[in-house]
Amino acid sequence: MSSVRRSRSGVRLPTLVFVQSRRSGASRRMESLVAWVEVTQRRKLRVVHLDADEHPESVRSLGVGSAPALLLVDQGRVVGRLEGRSTGREIDELIRPHIDAG
Repeated sequence: MSSVRRSRSGVRLPTLVFVQSRRSGASRRMESLVAWVEVTQRRKLRVVHLDADEHPESVRSLGVGSAPALLLVDQGRVVGRLEGRSTGREIDELIRPHIDAG
């Protein structure tokens, strides 16, 4: 089974990658915002959690300097990123242009 999530129309959904660390207070504070995005945009956006402590090589390969970070991947390319603690407004501004309005 493919790990790529698709919308009901069969179109690939953009993916928001949440790079977090157990040791980062800012990561823990962002968890609720990311969970809110995951629930409210579940038909338009896929959310993936990446633990920087468990997968440091993956984090480096994505060019992330520190956790927390959010990467928006669309059509296999990173099309946006936020590093450090982000607000709900910043997250919305990151994802809004890339999710289907319909």
